[in-house]
Amino acid sequence: MEIVETDVLVVGAGPAGLTASALLTREGVPSLTVTKFRGTADSPRAHITNQRAVEIFRDLGIEDRVMQRALPQELMGKQVFATAFAGREFSRMMTWGTGDDRRTDYQTASPCEMCNAPQHILEPILLDCARSIGADIRFNHELIEIEQTPDEVIARVRQRQTGSELEVHALYAVGCDGARSTVAESGNFVLQGQSGLANAVTVWIEADLARYTQYRSGALFVVCAPGSEDMVSVWTCVEPWTEWSTIFARPGGAPSDLSEESVLPRVRAAIGDPDVAIKIKKISEWQVNHVVAEQYRDRRLFLAGDAAHRHPPANGLGSNTSIQDSYNLAWKLALVTKGHASDSLLNSYSEERQPVGRQVVDRANKSIFEMLQFFELVGFTVDQPPEQAAEILDKLLGPGSEQQRQELMDGLILMNGQFNAHGVELGQRYESCATIDDGYPFPPYTRDPELYYHPTTHPGAALPHVWLEHDTDACSTLDLCAYNRFTLITGIGGEAWHEAAATVSSSLGVTIKPVSLGLGQRHNDVLGQWTQTREMSDNGCLLIRPDRFVAWRRQNLVKDPVEALTSAMRRILQK
Repeated sequence: MEIVETDVLVVGAGPAGLTASALLTREGVPSLTVTKFRGTADSPRAHITNQRAVEIFRDLGIEDRVMQRALPQELMGKQVFATAFAGREFSRMMTWGTGDDRRTDYQTASPCEMCNAPQHILEPILLDCARSIGADIRFNHELIEIEQTPDEVIARVRQRQTGSELEVHALYAVGCDGARSTVAESGNFVLQGQSGLANAVTVWIEADLARYTQYRSGALFVVCAPGSEDMVSVWTCVEPWTEWSTIFARPGGAPSDLSEESVLPRVRAAIGDPDVAIKIKKISEWQVNHVVAEQYRDRRLFLAGDAAHRHPPANGLGSNTSIQDSYNLAWKLALVTKGHASDSLLNSYSEERQPVGRQVVDRANKSIFEMLQFFELVGFTVDQPPEQAAEILDKLLGPGSEQQRQELMDGLILMNGQFNAHGVELGQRYESCATIDDGYPFPPYTRDPELYYHPTTHPGAALPHVWLEHDTDACSTLDLCAYNRFTLITGIGGEAWHEAAATVSSSLGVTIKPVSLGLGQRHNDVLGQWTQTREMSDNGCLLIRPDRFVAWRRQNLVKDPVEALTSAMRRILQK
């Protein structure tokens, strides 16, 4: 049996695993990534890609590649509710920040735009990124068993084609191996919630529906076909407007007939045009779950992605949250394995990401029920004859039904919690051993915290994005940070903090780069937006972690900057 020694074993090569592999490799951490699958995703699966995930792609240098292959935000917005593609439209809403009332919120929150990047398109880009910097990623390698001692993780991995085995010795292992996670089963992880709340079928389809969708383009098209076997199906655009990934949901736990003969009539009923040619590329079944791990760390084992949080695709948070899990964990593993931080720093991963996972799981399941409530307002039922449904729709859209139409519009407003939940996407606020409260409260929310992102420089929040000017070029505050170091942001006259950063970097062996922002500085706040956002004075400072979250803040200059910064860094590094 071959013996492999490494620092980190990553199990799984989906969005979480590939992101972890790329980041660890780039930071010089020896790692091995294994997956039982033959290659990257073979179907669209997850697709909505929010701004936080695109910011991570920007850091990895693949933002442009992703955006070139994805459906851009400007084409994602018009979400139609109709009896069929060729049927009658009875509602529409603007989604994913494309409405006139939300566009500015999204544009000012990030240097990046969200997009619709199906998983089978995204994963090869992540894989190429990881391998281009030397990542060791092995497909057809299945984790058979894993155990941990006080000093290491020992895993048995089988090459599925040859049957040969590896014994992997690592300091840590990260389970990115999905909802049937071997790592989760092997560790002392407690999974809370319910599985199998409903069965759903996803059908990957080629069908030219441009005549029904191009003029009202959106990432999703929702069909409510009365009298059909499913009544409701959600169509995701994979390639505009000829390729689709379609979810047919079925209440309860009854399995579906996955034969093409069974599925094709359901697809045709949702399209509503018998002349459209249809090619079914793949049919798969999955369960609706409401599950989150109680903790994401068990000694030397960690969970990320679907191994840690399992939920329906509502809100489009699955792959985004998974990618952000790895972005939170990898820099901490790098510091610990290189001896720059204590193992205790790794506790902050679960402290920070588990509440996010719980919020995501709860929000996604809540969104499902809100959509069902909306369709109940329409009045369609599964066993309804088409003629009766037509009468209901005629009445809904005719005189005397103003109150019902108002209720329908109120139902659409409620669904903003699924389709315009900017606060859920960007508004994470961490409380952990890797953040230091400065004695000031978080600013109060002035708008719904799920719908709206509230930027703040309070420790535990993401560094707010503001456009600056640097050598005549536009530069985001996020671009001033790097994943291989801490960043100390100061104002005009912050020389004492700059000197402290150099001293503390040298004493602790961890790079802290000082950056001065302000009007007339090299990073020029020429519009004054940073000054309005920073929540500190010119002689204060912000300590930004590698993952662009605020670790520590001083609103004014202190008597001994070196002592203050040293104390903060030691607390964060747990040294």
